[in-house]
Amino acid sequence: MTTASSRRTVTTPQRKIPAMCQHQPTCPSADSADREAAQLVAHFPEQGWSLLCNGVLCFEDTGELLPDGQIIAPHRPLGADHVVTAA
Repeated sequence: MTTASSRRTVTTPQRKIPAMCQHQPTCPSADSADREAAQLVAHFPEQGWSLLCNGVLCFEDTGELLPDGQIIAPHRPLGADHVVTAA
């Protein structure tokens, strides 16, 4: 039996995650619109995901998971019948 006096709350100090990008010029941040242009750090095609140097996880269905936990829904390109070419 667990009583209220035997429960403990464990708190951890806020950790600052160091920037992964060491490139010059630096890659786009995870919150920028061009975040997918960051350099590849790890690639696991058999599992369907890749890690970029800005901390973004990119999935093969074009969905993304940002370092702050925000989810970006898949954003597949339009089908071939919707391709527009420049004149």
